Amino acid sequence: MTDSAVESVSTRYAGRRVPRVEDARLLTGHGSFVDDITRPGMLHACFVRSPFAHATINGIDASAALALPGVHAVFTAADLNPEVREAWHAVAGKDIPDTPRPPLAEGEVKFVGDPVALVIADNRYVAEDAVDLVEVDYQPLPAVADFRRAVGGDGAGAPVVHGEYPDNVAGGMGGMPPDEELFATAPHVVEEHIYQQMYVPVPMETRGLVVEWTSTTEELTVWASTQTPHELRAFAARLLGIPAQGVRVIMRDTGGAFGQKVVPMREDMCILLAARKVPSALKWIEDRRENLMSAGQSRHVDGTVRMAFDSDGKILAADIDFIQDVGAYPTPYPVLTTAAIGMFFPGPYRVPKASFNYKTVFSNTPGLHAYRGPWQYETLTREMLLDCAARKIGMDPVELRRINILRGDEMPYFNPNGMPYDNCAPADTFEQAVKILDHEGFRKEQADALAEGRYLGLGFSAYIEPTGAATGHLATEGATVRMESTGKINVYVNGGSAGNSIETTVVQLTADALGADIDDVSATQGDTAVTPYGAGTQGSRSGPMTAGAVNEAGTILRGQIVAIAAQILGVDDSDIELADSKASSRSDPGTCVSFADIAFRSYYEPGQLGGISPTLEATARFNSQAMIHWANATHVCTCEVDIETGRVTLTRYIVSEDVGPMINPNVVEGQVAGGTVQGIGGALLEKLAYDDAGNPVASTFVDYLLPTATEVPPIEFGHVEIPGPGVGGYKGAGEGGAIGSPPAVINAINDALAPLGVTVTQLPASPATIVDLIEKASRKDH
Repeated sequence: MTDSAVESVSTRYAGRRVPRVEDARLLTGHGSFVDDITRPGMLHACFVRSPFAHATINGIDASAALALPGVHAVFTAADLNPEVREAWHAVAGKDIPDTPRPPLAEGEVKFVGDPVALVIADNRYVAEDAVDLVEVDYQPLPAVADFRRAVGGDGAGAPVVHGEYPDNVAGGMGGMPPDEELFATAPHVVEEHIYQQMYVPVPMETRGLVVEWTSTTEELTVWASTQTPHELRAFAARLLGIPAQGVRVIMRDTGGAFGQKVVPMREDMCILLAARKVPSALKWIEDRRENLMSAGQSRHVDGTVRMAFDSDGKILAADIDFIQDVGAYPTPYPVLTTAAIGMFFPGPYRVPKASFNYKTVFSNTPGLHAYRGPWQYETLTREMLLDCAARKIGMDPVELRRINILRGDEMPYFNPNGMPYDNCAPADTFEQAVKILDHEGFRKEQADALAEGRYLGLGFSAYIEPTGAATGHLATEGATVRMESTGKINVYVNGGSAGNSIETTVVQLTADALGADIDDVSATQGDTAVTPYGAGTQGSRSGPMTAGAVNEAGTILRGQIVAIAAQILGVDDSDIELADSKASSRSDPGTCVSFADIAFRSYYEPGQLGGISPTLEATARFNSQAMIHWANATHVCTCEVDIETGRVTLTRYIVSEDVGPMINPNVVEGQVAGGTVQGIGGALLEKLAYDDAGNPVASTFVDYLLPTATEVPPIEFGHVEIPGPGVGGYKGAGEGGAIGSPPAVINAINDALAPLGVTVTQLPASPATIVDLIEKASRKDH
């Protein structure tokens, strides 16, 4: 293929606010979710779950449940667990010494909601009735629900969650040791103890599977709510010990995931194992209470952070020492991924020295899972600490950040933990956010309000994150692009789209790659029988990696289209230009042939191609070659705090983000807004709480509070577009909103309450927490 063929089209759709192609289907109720799947004779599954946080299982009597009409089977650990062949996840790798993860509880239950048995019945109603009839003989054991009391001084004599880990420590890591002499002699040292509560993704659609085993052909078909169809396929094959070509995973629509559906969990294992033991397809749909009790937990971290500054406010050193709750059954192996908190702690700032140390700790609660920016604690603590430092030094937080934030002319820049920042300018998003805010105007408004007895606050948060990071199986992504016999184009991608609009953006990218009219392009995702391998939606990778895959396959197909068009028109390849679903002669624009005619010739008259290949399909795997696409943003929040009730009202919210050129600004802003709202919920409302005995006390939306439109102001967007190193310069946009928003909200609250000497360091900043801190500060003053 000649160079001219590569340059034979020009971008037309990337960068435009193209309406989402999936909206018509979803908004009219014609989406296809797992619970929409019905198979002949389909049976339904429901789990018997432990009511105890820790107990020995002395016996299980399922006779009454099996006597109930409509019940087909009750499976226990003895039935399912021995059939596990391999149960590792690609995101961690097969050689990592993983923490325990049996499908059903074996010998002991480890948390309230731990699956103990699986009931199979004609329908969900009968299955739930049968669950109540399964008698489990439990011997309660002491439990440790607060991970902070599970290890160390407070953990002396604490109950042991797993016998293989007698100190309840799953593992840990340390970077360079802190420079204690520097901390002892620096002009300014600020230290805070910051606790982030447990909160969770709560996707609109809970977890679910339909699994059908065809014994005659030994084929397994899985309809799933998943972010990673191909990984689920590979996992199922490994789990059951069957060839991967015997497994097909179909993911149509997924109603949210946010990390919770990246890797198969224990319930998924159970349904896959049980499907071979029943005569027809098996469906499991998680209800909301199950989701809050047993789908996993996230965020829960406790630590001490400190920074040293010189007399001008320049950062000299940063140190973080923390422990993270990994629950009873973390998925996947948590020890290495938690290192990201320490590695990223220096953030988008000029930090000469950094140190970190951490432990991951078991508790009798659900297992840790991924949640949109799993390392988010590093930004929360760093940004809260910077605001505390500014108050101590006597400097506005804007000026303190301005002194220390990295500029574009400093790139490439290695943070002190070796992270190689490049293709970004955090100072640019910061200054844009300050300008949108009108910083001086707000400070005047704040002073005037305080004189009237009203407490307004301003909070900033800046972060930098690696998106599309290329490690292991995440380093590649595949795509197939095909011109059908009608001249229409279809693009096939791994998918995993759970609201991030891959379906729309790949159509834009494919139309541009081929010079097709966008209405002539459609996408197929999430069916492993027809889509090439890809690692799915995780780690803010979909934009840059899918763009690379579409470019690779599109470049090949474009060359084939150009060659056929040139033969039909009787011109050289270099004279062909593709646009509006036709090929034209550059030298004579009136001479052209439509994609429909090209396809007709290729499919039905290949003998007239003069020996040119009639192939109008290309599959390629993009290899990112270890590129990291560094996205960054600055979040700004203003609020008013009612000091009598503790109510926080957010008044403005601004995000300036650099995700490189935007494939579709509507999609990018939707991603930022969605993550931001989740972070606002984590700062103010959400808490997956447990009592001292390990009983969940927030297992419904009555107690687990989510943000609504009344808590979230309109979000104002600013964009900085610094191209990344990959195809199109695109960077990931999925996780940033959820990373940047919690500290911006908390900093705004603390800024409002600064005149009262109040600093929130324990999340969430609920009204009760705020009032309690104000009252304590008042008593201290008197």
